[in-house]
Amino acid sequence: MLGGGKHAARKLKRAQVLLAADGGCRDEEIARTVSVSLSTVGRTKRRFVEGNLERALSEEPRPGAERKLTGKEEALLVATACAKPPAGCKRWTLTLLADTMVKLTDHNSLSGETVRRRLAENDLKPWRRDMWCIPHVDGEYVA
Repeated sequence: MLGGGKHAARKLKRAQVLLAADGGCRDEEIARTVSVSLSTVGRTKRRFVEGNLERALSEEPRPGAERKLTGKEEALLVATACAKPPAGCKRWTLTLLADTMVKLTDHNSLSGETVRRRLAENDLKPWRRDMWCIPHVDGEYVA
């Protein structure tokens, strides 16, 4: 794996940690030479001992933060984004949607990034306007 090919950088670092540990290096030395933290060295070695080589080299799932919007709030966001923007605004922006959602829900604040992610999941881009150039409207076009 270290000899060539394409592998994730984190996976290669873990392999280097295990090889250095097998060579008898101390944890501090491994961390310095491989350019990882001391906790990464310890965690990689522990996962190898508790599991196997594949577990030591692979990513563990990361918990991440809970979703800020509930299902009903996400539906409200989508409905709001599909509605006409407020008076004086030409189109919805992420900040405008976030501020509107704060007014419509119990949230104290909501970031534009949260709004962007929820809209992206639904393939919505309310700040874009699709337009078509129609030379003339006739019976064939209406049909």
